[in-house]
Amino acid sequence: MFEDYLNIAVRAIFVENMALTFFLGMCSFLAVSKRVTTAVGLGAAVTFVLTVTVPLNHFINSFLLRPGALGWVNEGLAAQDLSFLRFLTFIGTIAATVQVVEMVLDRHFPALHAALGVFLPLIAVNCAILGASLLMIERGLTLPESAVFGFGSGLGWALAVIALAGIRERLRYHAIPAALRGLGITFLLTGLMAIAFMAFGGIQL
Repeated sequence: MFEDYLNIAVRAIFVENMALTFFLGMCSFLAVSKRVTTAVGLGAAVTFVLTVTVPLNHFINSFLLRPGALGWVNEGLAAQDLSFLRFLTFIGTIAATVQVVEMVLDRHFPALHAALGVFLPLIAVNCAILGASLLMIERGLTLPESAVFGFGSGLGWALAVIALAGIRERLRYHAIPAALRGLGITFLLTGLMAIAFMAFGGIQL
């Protein structure tokens, strides 16, 4: 059992990295990767949101949305299928969790809250978070597996954005051609990191 959970976590962090394999959440990934401290803060926030929302969305889907899920309420409702509400429900769950994170950071970590700026509430529309919930449904994961998958996906995304931020900080001391400064060199770095992470695809789990 432990090995199964470990396999899910390793695959989510390295083999199927949300940012560098599926290229999800790239807007905030590229924008907040200028400084390591900011990247660490956003990475921790994304990890927390994914760890909470993926199993929570699994619970909601299992007991409310999937075909036959309402059978526990009334046998007459067992034939109902509310899966068409999945996107709206998942996004609502994510938005509520992000709001809690924003309030906690604003109250206890004002400097980090100010540094993240507009990108903190934008976690609510981060496609990596919604993508993890949808992948969880597609793969038929259990509730504990969903929690591990959510944590691994968030940790993988955080690892990628922190690594990119570290590289970009070092590049400040190098002479970058004018045509590649800014997003140009960032796109190249992201592509090279994605190629490097492809090596993890050969891991037998």
